[in-house]
Amino acid sequence: MSNFIQGLILGFVYVMPIGTQNIFVINTALRQRRSRTLLTALIVFLFDISLAIACFFGVGAILQTATWLKLSILCLGSMIVIYIGFSIFVDKNTNIDSDTNVNIPITKVLTTAFVVTWLNPQALIDGSLMLGAFHASMPGYAGTLFISGVCIASFLWWFGMSSFVSLFKAKISSKTLRIINIVCGAVIMFYGAKLFVDFIKMLMPIIKN
Repeated sequence: MSNFIQGLILGFVYVMPIGTQNIFVINTALRQRRSRTLLTALIVFLFDISLAIACFFGVGAILQTATWLKLSILCLGSMIVIYIGFSIFVDKNTNIDSDTNVNIPITKVLTTAFVVTWLNPQALIDGSLMLGAFHASMPGYAGTLFISGVCIASFLWWFGMSSFVSLFKAKISSKTLRIINIVCGAVIMFYGAKLFVDFIKMLMPIIKN
């Protein structure tokens, strides 16, 4: 159960920082009816977890067959995770663009969500390194619990956040979004440090032999 909780926590702090997907969903919630907001959240959620699952199990399966590759990804992944956390922590670009066009066909929403998620090199690299690194330290059932937690967090975030913004439109401010980024950045940096400790623990027996 601790692996599930860990995945749940990481899933929240990784998806919560204000980025392209979050800004689009927030704008939709601020300017569209509830049904359209929830449909947009569903589309973004499905693309989000499909990428997470592919990154986790795809890279993880390869890592299980190559110890040195596993160590390399774990080490590099820890550095990337720390960098991602730091970037989020110092990012002050949390302004919501009121001119963003959210009144577009669902087919356009689907296309945009796919491009932002799957055709974004940075998202692919960051997702593969972060989730692949965790898979390296959580084989088998533990890994399944972990990625399940990540997916549940994604579901709760997209539907919870969009519903919350829709209900409390007048109370959302850039200051609130900045606070979210600071908290999430700090937690992700902590997870990066934990991954590096796992790397050291895995490396030590090899060095001693």
